[in-house]
Amino acid sequence: MSHSSATARRDFLKFLAASPYVAALGGVAAYFQQSGLAQNEQTNSDTIKTPASALNVFDFEEPAHRNVMPGHWAFMSSGVDDDATLLANREGFKHIQLRPRRLRDSSKVDMRVKWFGGDYSSPIFTCPTHGQRSFHPDGELAVARAAKARGTLQILSNATSTPVEDVNRALGRPVWFQLYALHSWEGCEQILRRAEAAGCTVVALTIDINTGRNTETYLRTRPRDLRPCANCHEGEPGTAPSERPMYDGIDMTGQKFTDPMTDWAFVERLRKFWKGKLIIKGIDTREDAKMSLEHGFDAILVSNHGGRSTETLRATVEALPEVVDAVNGRIPVFVDGGFRRGTDAFKALALGAAGVGIGRPVLWGLGAFGQAGVDRVLEILEGELKMAMGNCGTHTVAEITRAYVASPDWKF
Repeated sequence: MSHSSATARRDFLKFLAASPYVAALGGVAAYFQQSGLAQNEQTNSDTIKTPASALNVFDFEEPAHRNVMPGHWAFMSSGVDDDATLLANREGFKHIQLRPRRLRDSSKVDMRVKWFGGDYSSPIFTCPTHGQRSFHPDGELAVARAAKARGTLQILSNATSTPVEDVNRALGRPVWFQLYALHSWEGCEQILRRAEAAGCTVVALTIDINTGRNTETYLRTRPRDLRPCANCHEGEPGTAPSERPMYDGIDMTGQKFTDPMTDWAFVERLRKFWKGKLIIKGIDTREDAKMSLEHGFDAILVSNHGGRSTETLRATVEALPEVVDAVNGRIPVFVDGGFRRGTDAFKALALGAAGVGIGRPVLWGLGAFGQAGVDRVLEILEGELKMAMGNCGTHTVAEITRAYVASPDWKF
């Protein structure tokens, strides 16, 4: 094969790897299989064999897909309805341009941030994704060890497959703990008391899938035989796990992870009970941002659950500016959804985000190579962000403002 042909093939494979539609099918390999095309040895040789050989975070997707059980992979990679919001999260960045400032000494770029008394090496953090042992036997512990090595914030799902106490020990500091509102307030109290006893001082209430979600692509692409999944969860992926350490001692009979009756009255009760910092995850509008301020939240995380809650067709990076403007600097605003490049993170920071969360790339790295894969994912994104900061003439995260971005398509 000629050099030009090999380059073109690799570019095509990277295009496929970046496509959420291909991801929804189960990855590049599944795309070839379902389309009736054959992957030759050249394609196989393009799949990375070590974390060090990855050039970007997309390189981890295919090796992870080959390692992870099909049902788990289909559940993680898909969105809801037509997967359009999943795609929108990536497309949103294409409508934002950078405005670099030149001839500034960029030899000393400092990405460090401080959130709620904690010091972190960069504004990139790992999102709460449940049941990480579904992607690697070390699960949340592998993510914690990589986060510790990189000085990265880890937010832990309350549907974790590893106890919070063990994750905190591996991380070397308390995680920020995510909470889904159970139908039973007593169950919520038990989970919160356990998180507090483990040293957690920050809780992130997730409120964007209270009435469930239409995971149509997953239902179409999952394996018909889910019996192999019985070792780690009951029923579909995302339902109650067989090993559910944060629910130990709680009567979960008839309960789900979320409660459709959750409202602002629940928030008031939670705010009175939880004495630490409280974040609300899943806010996408100025109206709800103002309500969050009124109800005493200490931060907002703009999120659409990675395109997995409601088919809004709206990228989180597009929703971010109105939330930032509504808050007007009174509390920090974080964001997640579709971040795959350091320039993606730079754009969000320029639009007012205090930090940027990554979910699927962490699972790709975890599924492909465990801790080493997660470490390399963080290394790549942090390196790309540092480069973007230097090339745009910003020395610290605080210096990244809206002056460094433009958009011909929509107003900030």
